[in-house]
Amino acid sequence: MKTIPAQEIKAVVADLCIQANQVLRVDVFVALKKAYLAEKNKRAKEILKAIIDNARIAEKEKLAICQDTGLPVVFLEIGKDVHIKGDVKAAVNKGIEDGYKRASLRNSIIRDPLARGTSGYSPAVIHSDIVKGDKIKITVLPKGFGCENKSQLKMFKPTVALDEIKKFIIEAVKSAGPDACPPFVVGVGIGATADYASLLAKKALLRKLKTKNSKFKTLEEDLLKQINKLNIGPMGLGGKATALAVNIETYPTHIAGLPVSVNISCHALRSATKEI
Repeated sequence: MKTIPAQEIKAVVADLCIQANQVLRVDVFVALKKAYLAEKNKRAKEILKAIIDNARIAEKEKLAICQDTGLPVVFLEIGKDVHIKGDVKAAVNKGIEDGYKRASLRNSIIRDPLARGTSGYSPAVIHSDIVKGDKIKITVLPKGFGCENKSQLKMFKPTVALDEIKKFIIEAVKSAGPDACPPFVVGVGIGATADYASLLAKKALLRKLKTKNSKFKTLEEDLLKQINKLNIGPMGLGGKATALAVNIETYPTHIAGLPVSVNISCHALRSATKEI
């Protein structure tokens, strides 16, 4: 049994908050450069260059990639042979506060969703899984709400045709339009329950863009092709690159239903991971 103090988790979360907000994921950066080289629309090409330059400057100058530094979503994969000494939830939230304050990131979280009021740095949204081993894998995903607001869920009948599911996903992207700051990464969750399908869609954003779901590779590629025919383009001003990738995650579901959830990320898909 390995013991990990909560203080260590706090420190790692703080560092990951800064890394995720200041350093664009390599796979996303590569996909943006690829989209830039393939783009023929002059205005779209200029916008993609501006997006790429922004990411470079943010990393060099240690600035936030986007002013909306999001609501941090934290994923914990906790090894079954790990003993955490202390309060893990408190450690994560303190780590969020420390990291965001240290890097002068925006405090966007309001504690009462109806009364609204003054914003702060926490609490984060925390998802945890128990896995094999004696390590903890921590991932921080700062989710901006320009794109989070465009999330969609539909409870299909189990007899639905695949074309209807594809139409729903494409229409979700179309309705997001320029508001969610394309080019997008489109996360799709299929199966389980309404809440878990939505979690799957968000988890899909964590998968490297070049890594395809072996079972749904063709569907992912087909959806990406159709989405990029929408001509929404970078920042909604036209062009080929409406989306950089479509990532699908699935889970078994009930015989009487078929939940499908779409979670869209803007071009600044930010996440950072560390194992301790």
